[in-house]
Amino acid sequence: MKLQTTLIATAVALACQVGHAQTAKEVASEMRHMREELRQLRAELEVLKKQKSQEAAAASTVTAQSSNSNPFTPTERTSVSEPPVAVATHTNQMTEPAPNAVNLFGYGELNFTRPKNNIAGSEATARRAVLGFGYRFNDRTRFAAELEVEHAVVSKDDSGEVAFEQLYVEHDISDGLTAKMGLFLLPVGYMNETHEPTRYFGVTRNLVETAIIPSTWRELGLGFRGTQDSGLRWDAGVVTSFDLTKWPTDSAETKESPLGAIHQEGQKAKAASLGYYGALNYDGIPGVNFGGSLFQGGIGQKQPTIASPNASVTLAEVHTKWQIGSWDLSALAAQGRFHDVSAFNASGNGVNPVPDQFRGWYAQAAYRLWRKGDTSLVPFTRYERINTGLGYSGLGGLAPANDPDTKVWTLGASYYLHPQVVVKMDVQKYQNNSALDRFNMGLGFHY
Repeated sequence: MKLQTTLIATAVALACQVGHAQTAKEVASEMRHMREELRQLRAELEVLKKQKSQEAAAASTVTAQSSNSNPFTPTERTSVSEPPVAVATHTNQMTEPAPNAVNLFGYGELNFTRPKNNIAGSEATARRAVLGFGYRFNDRTRFAAELEVEHAVVSKDDSGEVAFEQLYVEHDISDGLTAKMGLFLLPVGYMNETHEPTRYFGVTRNLVETAIIPSTWRELGLGFRGTQDSGLRWDAGVVTSFDLTKWPTDSAETKESPLGAIHQEGQKAKAASLGYYGALNYDGIPGVNFGGSLFQGGIGQKQPTIASPNASVTLAEVHTKWQIGSWDLSALAAQGRFHDVSAFNASGNGVNPVPDQFRGWYAQAAYRLWRKGDTSLVPFTRYERINTGLGYSGLGGLAPANDPDTKVWTLGASYYLHPQVVVKMDVQKYQNNSALDRFNMGLGFHY
């Protein structure tokens, strides 16, 4: 703008000077020539401004992914694609990648657990290492993937696991509307999309968002996200669902997580019956978030080998967070319900029947006790209550009694060496089963 103003002033001065020595016709011709030069300069300035804007946007995206991890920043419940720029491993050799097109990201966590009443059961493990990579094709189209390794070693004789947590392409349809297609995390609760260890309190993920809402719940499908300047955000999509044929006869796995026991994770997923999800969130007030989500999907998958081929599941949750000053307060409640499973239970699954419903909730408070530079100490406490099996259809008087709710107090602290590196400690007290009481310690990071 300064350059443009100077040019205009110079043009006016020149016009005044030549006006004494030239005819009106000559002056007019000279002015037309100068106006054309000014028009060309304006066009060049617009191109330069657009290039600078694009470079700044790319830089801010990378910065947001690498540094925006402080739990006391305004709530941002975004998918990993929104920080991660998205990444490819092979392109046409004649095509030059755009600046900052390739992006690497990920996280890791290492845990130690010591049961209060079973010292021999103490365990240390490299719980997770996630390697993420992305590629930005242009300003609107991106690819992203996350490869997760659990428990350090993977073989047929080890308990480790390797899996793609996400693998999708994302495209900005307009400034406020984005679509993604592939294997991606569903926008349910707080932790499913944003589960890096630096972004939640406690050494391990909370029970509600692991047992009721299966942790890192991802599906294959198509999803849309819309955002508005008012702070309203919506999500909707159609995806694969669960598979009732995977329901185990051993109750240990289903007690841990009913939906986790029958998830498909994009591995040759049965898709005769699909799932549908929707979510709403409001972030228009600084430090405040509230919202909820709903999922409805078939689980019978039209399979002729089971007695309930049309069985389905509904999962709903609501959540809220308030970050004010040094306080971080949050709460979440979730409830799931299985439909049309009575025939499946009556057909001989009485050993471990499918429950009618499962539910849980938690309330959590954290306080930043002190902070100096990148270092901070954040003690917290959380109370949660879950039940993974309530009511059983199709068994009549043979139905098992409902288990009591699992009630857990967790008290601990997170010591941030850096917003992206945290050392955690906590103790967990199970009110209705003291044998599960434990001490946990962990190291977590993301990049």
